[in-house]
Amino acid sequence: MKLHFLGANRQVTGSRYVLDVAGKQIMIDCGLFQERPYLGRNWNPCPVGAKNIDVMLLTHAHIDHSGLIPRFVKEGFRGKIITTEPTVALADVMLRDSAQIQAEDAEYKRKRHAREGRKAKYAEEPLYSEQDAVDAIKLLAGVKYKTQVQVTDAVTAVFHDAGHILGSSMIELVAKENGKATRIVFSGDVGQWNKPIIEDPSLLDRADYVIMESTYGDRLHEQGGDIGSQLETIVKETRLRGGNVVIPTFATERAQELMYFFGKLVHAGRLPLIKVFLDSPMALDISAVFLKFQAYFDDEMRRMLTSSTPPLQFPGLTMCRTADQSKAINHVQEPSIIMSSSGMCNAGRIKHHLKNNIERADSTILFVGHQGDGTLGSQILRGDREVRIFNQMYRVRAKIAQIFGFSAHADKAGLLKWLTSFQPKPKNVFLTHGDESSAMSLASHIEKVVGWPAHVPRYQEVVELG
Repeated sequence: MKLHFLGANRQVTGSRYVLDVAGKQIMIDCGLFQERPYLGRNWNPCPVGAKNIDVMLLTHAHIDHSGLIPRFVKEGFRGKIITTEPTVALADVMLRDSAQIQAEDAEYKRKRHAREGRKAKYAEEPLYSEQDAVDAIKLLAGVKYKTQVQVTDAVTAVFHDAGHILGSSMIELVAKENGKATRIVFSGDVGQWNKPIIEDPSLLDRADYVIMESTYGDRLHEQGGDIGSQLETIVKETRLRGGNVVIPTFATERAQELMYFFGKLVHAGRLPLIKVFLDSPMALDISAVFLKFQAYFDDEMRRMLTSSTPPLQFPGLTMCRTADQSKAINHVQEPSIIMSSSGMCNAGRIKHHLKNNIERADSTILFVGHQGDGTLGSQILRGDREVRIFNQMYRVRAKIAQIFGFSAHADKAGLLKWLTSFQPKPKNVFLTHGDESSAMSLASHIEKVVGWPAHVPRYQEVVELG
């Protein structure tokens, strides 16, 4: 039995594994590489070969776990893709959106390279088309948590709630080969405990091998206090100045969490009547998926939805889908809250709202998520006095604020809490989905403090299990 590590190895994105067992090949995740040094891997054929994979299992819908599936289908994969029911619906939205982004990026490259008279490093065609995404979506098959699924004749799978985003899962495999059963657990992305809307991460107790993410494996989350109180203070202070609160928002989970907190504040009378705009077509589609799968919410959220003060609906909230609705926000005179994607400000409608507010000393730009190196969001957050938006320089005069506590990933303490629930200790722990320094730091801690074996694989490394 062999396990191939084909992504998210000593870097964060591009999660992808292949398990060879009893003459079949099972792929777990097929994510897009998003860090600049690794973008070329998206264009390379899968080292194992798309036509050789019998079936795929998907932990969740985030693009760094699912975004290469349409390309994989384009290369010839025709097997079933098994995942949770909410993930099927989320992937339908997110893969179509990703295909649109691929097309827009390719068109931008063509124009830029023609203007500069140089040849592109990568093909000036989209990584995949919307039709490729549609073809991929047709292969998705949804299952419920804690239900045993026969993946191949020799392998069964159970999807457990990872508490990361709606429908996210950790996958427990039992693989039988040569008369021996081996239990392998893929963590997916482990969420935080006591987060709103969704359940806490599942704790499992048995595994021969564990493949665990290590995104925050070398640090603890910064504690900034109660999220609702921080939002209340920022909004009230900005409103007194007469400005807008502009929030770069990730469409999946973060937009819904913000609606949850603002809803609680409005229903409790802690915020004055104020217009709140959610300006992101994708976030609207994702929110519709959330409401469709309320059975996957935690108990508190389900109770709130049936109360007279449902958190995802509240006075003052306006959903903006069309471009005209988005542009109309610019003409609103009174102070407002504007939530818009993308979360790192590198694309989407948020750039228009930044352009209109970043030079206003009365407005606040509020960050509620990680800002990747080199993104517009990171430049604003680190204190750059001028930033480029739509090829024009703007002075940063708005107040810049940040709220911690929204992260959907467990930190070092959370990862160790999840890992040490396995008793007895696994034969080996493989750390993936984290920068090299983060993964290596966590591996050292597991070996020296926990006393378990841990290994940080390299890209395309193959290990024997058994």
